[in-house]
Amino acid sequence: MTFLAALGRALLTLLSQIGRATIFAFETLSHMVRPPFYVKEFGHAVLTIGYFSLPVVGLTAVFTGGALALQIYSGGARFSAEAVVPQIVAIGMVRELGPVLVGLMIAARVTSSIAAEIATMKVTEQIDALVTLSTHPAKYLTVPRVLAALIVVPALVGIGDIIGILGGFVVGTEQLGFNPGTYLKNTADFLEAADIWSSLAKGAVFGFLAALMGCYFGMNSGRGAQGVGRATKSSVEAAAVLILAANFLLTALFFSA
Repeated sequence: MTFLAALGRALLTLLSQIGRATIFAFETLSHMVRPPFYVKEFGHAVLTIGYFSLPVVGLTAVFTGGALALQIYSGGARFSAEAVVPQIVAIGMVRELGPVLVGLMIAARVTSSIAAEIATMKVTEQIDALVTLSTHPAKYLTVPRVLAALIVVPALVGIGDIIGILGGFVVGTEQLGFNPGTYLKNTADFLEAADIWSSLAKGAVFGFLAALMGCYFGMNSGRGAQGVGRATKSSVEAAAVLILAANFLLTALFFSA
């Protein structure tokens, strides 16, 4: 009975957390369409989430594209299908690996940063000071970050897709002996507009989830350094799981027969 009681408490805690996070998400969306708007905070969030994430996104994508080309060539050689490397690298990066890897990198880099920053502000009573100054914390802290992620993460996904395909191109032409012109032509001919739009749509959803989890756990962190640490850890875990779950649902929505 002790085990069942512990299991029940854990389930109730999880459901309560999901409910609070859902309410927080709807409140954030409602604040997005109502003034005031803090343009300076939004601009800072765009730089932090977008521009400063470019190096890690680029490195992740180029190595993934190169490794994908090697894996497909090695696997395809077993049934004489080495020629499909350009097509599979393109569709693999654009449909799946590009959006998911960028989303996870954003969760690791940006979600943790947002959660730690906001949780520290809560611990040091800076959020209480905002309320005292008649500034809504969600308007000032949450909305600019979530809106910035919603806009810039699709751009990061697009850049990651291109760099990943480029990584596969370099490996394919320099190491695997593909003709550069033929490789690029096969890539361009195989990709469809639906693949690109689905990739960008995934990026928008993943960016929203990553920033939202950082803000949610930061706003609801415990007191002290321990509370900041728990909020940071929980935000990254929640963002990563939600991104992978959303990826499955979006893939089923976009590409199910």
